[in-house]
Amino acid sequence: MIHPTAIVDEGAQLGEGCKVWHFCHVMPGAKLGKGCNLGQNVFVANGVVLGDNVKVQNNVSIYEGVTCEDDVFLGPSMVFTNVYNPRSAVNRKNEYLPTHVGKGATIGANATIVCGIRIGQYAFIGAGAVVNKDVPDHALVVGNPSRQIGWMSRHGERLHFDAEGRATCTGSGEHYLLINNQVTPLL
Repeated sequence: MIHPTAIVDEGAQLGEGCKVWHFCHVMPGAKLGKGCNLGQNVFVANGVVLGDNVKVQNNVSIYEGVTCEDDVFLGPSMVFTNVYNPRSAVNRKNEYLPTHVGKGATIGANATIVCGIRIGQYAFIGAGAVVNKDVPDHALVVGNPSRQIGWMSRHGERLHFDAEGRATCTGSGEHYLLINNQVTPLL
């Protein structure tokens, strides 16, 4: 489904079941997986890759160099950058830094993701956070600059580990283990 006010350039690849809403622009080199949903006023640049079931809320620009794995959620008005030190009068297109967002990660409303980092699988970036360094799998980060304050389950619930490094997700009942600052789901 492509809304009549949206522009999807020839050469853009949209997977089955994608929805592109009002006033979006998808550039010719963009690749969107199955079931992606682009809210109102979303821009997707050349070279962007979105996995299956990526949800992009209103007013998000996804610039060249960004890759999102499956099931990523990008909150309203969150921001990606692609150059570390931009200047209007200096062309730095050859200095774009890649940004990778892992499977199932959530980036909250109005968060800013500085280019050149990796956000781990199922990580949770709080609203308004400014992220300027890598984020581990399952980490909960907030603030400016962002800092880790906890861990999240695949279901999106905060995990509370006991003295033995074990936690249970209150939403799904899944069990997790924390060893050496790494969270592992126990399947």
